[in-house]
Amino acid sequence: MDRKSEGEAGMKTIIEATELNRWYGIVMGLNNVSFKIESGLTGLVGPNGAGKSTLIQIITGQLKPSSGKLTVFGESPWNNPALTRRVGYCPEGEAVPQDLRPLDWLKGLGLISGISPSEVVPRAEAMLDKVGLRREHWPKRMGEYSKGMKQRIKLAQGLLHQPELIVLDEPMNGLDPMGRQEVANMLKQLVHDGVSIIISSHILAELESLCSSILVLNWGRVLASGNQKEIRGDIKNWSEELSIRCNAPEVLARHLFDAGMLQGFDLDPEESILHIRVKNAELFYASWLGLLLGSGVIVYSIQSESRSLRNIFDKVTT
Repeated sequence: MDRKSEGEAGMKTIIEATELNRWYGIVMGLNNVSFKIESGLTGLVGPNGAGKSTLIQIITGQLKPSSGKLTVFGESPWNNPALTRRVGYCPEGEAVPQDLRPLDWLKGLGLISGISPSEVVPRAEAMLDKVGLRREHWPKRMGEYSKGMKQRIKLAQGLLHQPELIVLDEPMNGLDPMGRQEVANMLKQLVHDGVSIIISSHILAELESLCSSILVLNWGRVLASGNQKEIRGDIKNWSEELSIRCNAPEVLARHLFDAGMLQGFDLDPEESILHIRVKNAELFYASWLGLLLGSGVIVYSIQSESRSLRNIFDKVTT
């Protein structure tokens, strides 16, 4: 069965962790983590120190778990060269040889990974084209490249051996908006072609538009996982928070409290801002205009956080 047929047959579990732990001496990198990642494009999000890099290193076979179990395509990635050939990896750092040209670099990597001498140059050229590195830059040494161009080289490197799974650690770093859109389109095409992708990024808006599922980490624990609809469903009872700048925040707070709308509030008299936590966001938004007009207060601005991926991330990591 080819990759596309597999994709059409339905989602498959490609990574599974069960009570996974990783310690660095007395420091806990991952703490009793259990989850499943299915085929498609999964976003890995969390603040610095959350455990993302540790998890990526275990998935790609660079680290051995201290205890517990993680499998990729049903196999342990540790000390498993056959499985490693099915996985691509694009690290966050700019670790490319400064004195080499990109085609020479990819050719060498391809030969090491087992690509035949007759196939390696056409394959390397195809990958450079795929990641959008323009051919006029190919004769230059990589030390002359911008950060964004080096990111493209790393993407080409990760795709060179045509992996079934590719793990991308902050792949959008250094790319301009057009470059990020080009990479996003490329990733979507890879998923369409049957490649599964794990992407770690702090650019949450891009993850929201790209990913079919999300895994949220903090302090070495999985705080939320699943598709965005499932995660939003888990937080449907969370209060909504708004900031209202007006001429009389104390009066408005009393008015909204008496109307039964508030779970809590904070006043910032110096800035004339009322921070509120709304019990029922849907009800508030359905009646907010009448509520505000009935207060007799002059409202200058309202700022609200929607239940976007950023909101989910903030909620589960604070």
